[in-house]
Amino acid sequence: MPNSLRGVIEQLALANRILGHENVLDAFGHVSLRHPDDPGRYLMARSRSPLLVEPGDILEFTLDSEPVKPPNARLYSERVIHGEIYKARSDVAAICHHHAPAVMPFCITGKRIVPVLHLGAAIGEEVPFWDQHDEFGDTNLLVVKPEEGRSLARALGGNSVVLMKRHGATVVGASLRELVSRSIYLCWNADYQFRAALFGELQPLYAGEIKLASAINVRPSAAERTWEYWSARLEASGLWPPGHKTKALRRRGAKPARAGARTKSGVAPRKTKRRR
Repeated sequence: MPNSLRGVIEQLALANRILGHENVLDAFGHVSLRHPDDPGRYLMARSRSPLLVEPGDILEFTLDSEPVKPPNARLYSERVIHGEIYKARSDVAAICHHHAPAVMPFCITGKRIVPVLHLGAAIGEEVPFWDQHDEFGDTNLLVVKPEEGRSLARALGGNSVVLMKRHGATVVGASLRELVSRSIYLCWNADYQFRAALFGELQPLYAGEIKLASAINVRPSAAERTWEYWSARLEASGLWPPGHKTKALRRRGAKPARAGARTKSGVAPRKTKRRR
C-alpha cells in the first residue's frame, strides 16, 4: 500500500471499481478502509455506485460513523456496519458489504457456504449467519442503527465473512488487498459450490486444508498478484479511475483505454502501429 494518505485514498477508489467490475458490487454496496494514521477513524466513499467512485469521493468518518467534516454529499445509510465492526475487531483494516448474485441463494435459503476449492479457503472454515429479524423484528433490512451494526459485528465474531439472511454478505480483511481478494473468491466459491451440488454430494475442503490454503491465499505476494490482475482487467475495460495511472502506464507513456472503446468481449482493443 502507498505511504501517503492520498495514495491510500486512490487505492480505496480503485478497490471500489475492481469489486464493481468483478460483479461483487453493483449499484449498491460499499467498501471502507481503516485510516492508516488513526485507527479510531475510517475512510469510505460518499453514497455513489462503487464502479464510479473517484478519489475525490472518499470521506473520513469516526468509528461512530459520523463524518469528520460536514459533507456536501449524501452518505451511505449503512455505514454503521463498518464503524461497529472496526470497534469490535482491532485486527480488521478493511470491510466490504455487498449483495453479490453468487451469494444471494445462500442468504435466501440459509444454506451454508463452505470452502470447496483452494482459493475459497480464504473465507475460513466457518461462515456464520445473521438474521436481523431475530433481534429487531420487521425492518426494511437496511442496517442503519448502531445497535444493528453491533449485533452484526457479534454474529461475525472472529470470522472473515458473515452472511446476512435475505440481504447479502459482509467481508473483512487485514488489508485492503486481502479484502478485495477474499470478497471475489467468496463469490467464486459460492458459484462453484452451487454448481457442484447439482452433480451430487459436495466434497468440501478438510479443516487442515482450509487452514493451510488460506495461509497461502492471504500472503502479500498472493494479494499483490491478484490485485495486479484485477487492476489490469479494470484498465482494459476503460473504467480506470480518472487521473489514476499504473506504474506500467506511466513507464510506457500510454493512456488508459477510453470507456466505450470495447470489443464484443467487453475488453478494449489494443492499438497497433500502422505500417507505412
